[in-house]
Amino acid sequence: MVCPNCGTTNDDNAWKCVQCQTVLQQAPPSVAGGPPVVVPNYLWQSIVCTVCCCMPMGIPAIVYAAQVNSKVLQGDIAGARHSSKNARMWCWIAFGFGLAVQVIWAVFNFFLLMSPGHLRRW
Repeated sequence: MVCPNCGTTNDDNAWKCVQCQTVLQQAPPSVAGGPPVVVPNYLWQSIVCTVCCCMPMGIPAIVYAAQVNSKVLQGDIAGARHSSKNARMWCWIAFGFGLAVQVIWAVFNFFLLMSPGHLRRW
């Protein structure tokens, strides 16, 4: 991106000119004019936990994760952090529940295979 004021070439995603500090495009959301705020949204983790671990507990994770970016763009940083925290919490709940169910299933099948009635059939 070329600065219209001084003609300096800047990165395409730059929001200020590196030479003259002219605003090139809308600045990213920030707190009190500081650096841009980055709030993790945990969206891909939510989707993986929903598909692979536990769908009923992964859906709230996806819902909260989808709210994070829109809240940051609206300037609601506290709300975005709260949604991020909830998305992370539901990801862990879905992962833990799915893992527990898989372990219980594996133990049940192990004891089923080792039962005396099953071994006589061989």
